[in-house]
Amino acid sequence: MKALIIVDVQNDFLPEGSLAVSKGDEIIPIINQLQKDYELIVATQDWHPTNHLSFASQHEGKLPFEQIDLYGLDQVLWPDHCIQGSYGSEFSDELDMNRVEAVFRKGMDPKIDSYSGFFDNGKRKDTGLAGYLRARNVEEVHVCGLAADFCVYFTAMDALSVGFKSAIISKAAKAIDKGAFMEKKNDFIQAGGLLL
Repeated sequence: MKALIIVDVQNDFLPEGSLAVSKGDEIIPIINQLQKDYELIVATQDWHPTNHLSFASQHEGKLPFEQIDLYGLDQVLWPDHCIQGSYGSEFSDELDMNRVEAVFRKGMDPKIDSYSGFFDNGKRKDTGLAGYLRARNVEEVHVCGLAADFCVYFTAMDALSVGFKSAIISKAAKAIDKGAFMEKKNDFIQAGGLLL
């Protein structure tokens, strides 16, 4: 069976949000339309505590998009975003959530960021997504959402690493940095992924 994974279509990643992906809202009608083609649909949700160490605001003298070493991992410092319970952390009202069976929250540990829907960035904690999909006899996942060059890419790559066939639906994903996403798409294809 194929499953659709909708990644982080949350207000903070949409126009007017604190970490807006340019034209991120344009993919929402496409994602809504795609859903009819899947028996199983799940979503991921960035869900940060206010003191998350990926936030530039938690590091004196640091600006958003600077890079630091955070407990041995390279970390881009982000504007505060998707804070638990905030408007910015909510799924877009435009996104059809009626057929989404389960939501996997990520980024809750203040000490480590979590781009992928499967693991945190150090692969220290598993979200349970792989086990859930296996229990539903899923063999292939199609990934869409925001942002293509971060959470979509890492979710799709980790799907490969845990044994699923994995594809990124290009027209249903938008990147923060299009150039960086071109390179990451090549890495994904080299690893055995597909672009749809």
